[in-house]
Amino acid sequence: MTERGIITFIARIEDELTELDQLKERIEEVWGKYKTNGDEFYLDSVALNLHELYSGFEKIFLEVAKEIDENIPEGSSWHRELLDQMALNIKNLRPAVISKASRDILDEYRAFRHVVRNVYAHKYSAQKIAILLENFPADYKKVRREIVSFLQFLEADIE
Repeated sequence: MTERGIITFIARIEDELTELDQLKERIEEVWGKYKTNGDEFYLDSVALNLHELYSGFEKIFLEVAKEIDENIPEGSSWHRELLDQMALNIKNLRPAVISKASRDILDEYRAFRHVVRNVYAHKYSAQKIAILLENFPADYKKVRREIVSFLQFLEADIE
């Protein structure tokens, strides 16, 4: 990838992280409203925004797989394989984008996204969402920090 390509790549990922920051805030705000009044419409909103949050991380990972690795997983389990690929340190190419611990965290969100896509909204489980959100601020911060560290690695490579 050329220097310009790397700079553009970094800008696209930073833009996606900004969008994810806004989703994180929205999830926390709406979850608070749900906990306060129990309105299931808030629960629906939290579920949809969690779905979008994971999709945003996956979008970043697809960009890395396409632009850096030049290898996008295929087949029925490509979503899980993509997470595994992002936790790999690929010799002479790049360090891991995320840690194995973050991969495991994100795999829970990946599985939940599947639920959101395949279950009617009125059947979402508040208990399962609460489990996902128990460590949400710290988990989000960890994954985000690792992605930013990866971008810093790329920036150092062009300086």
